[in-house]
Amino acid sequence: MGATDLNDAATHLPPGAQLLGREWLGFDETGQIALIRFQAQSGFTNRHGTIQGGFLAAMLDSATGIAALAALPPDLTVVTRSLDTRFLKPAAVGPITARTRVVERTDRDMVVQAELVDAGGVIVADATARLRVLTKR
Repeated sequence: MGATDLNDAATHLPPGAQLLGREWLGFDETGQIALIRFQAQSGFTNRHGTIQGGFLAAMLDSATGIAALAALPPDLTVVTRSLDTRFLKPAAVGPITARTRVVERTDRDMVVQAELVDAGGVIVADATARLRVLTKR
């Protein structure tokens, strides 16, 4: 994905990504790990005052999708086929950063792994996404 495509993805967020406060941060120093920040809001909390798991899963789904798009040419897109998610620690309201990487790719499929890290550096959830690669219509 070129810089123009990333800028377009960052400025024209789908409603779900807007709700999650998704922000593309770029790649780490290795160039292999995509970094995406989300804003976990108080409206995302459960009865325990921590972020409800469905919102964390939505963040992981969003992060793996945008990371996959960053690895593809602009005429291709992806849809999620499965998202195997683990909830590891309670997540608090505030910024949560996804660290994602493509671990497998064929012409038709991709596997992307992601972990969500809270403001204190604690991994609160992780996931493996299996994505179908499609030609944009």
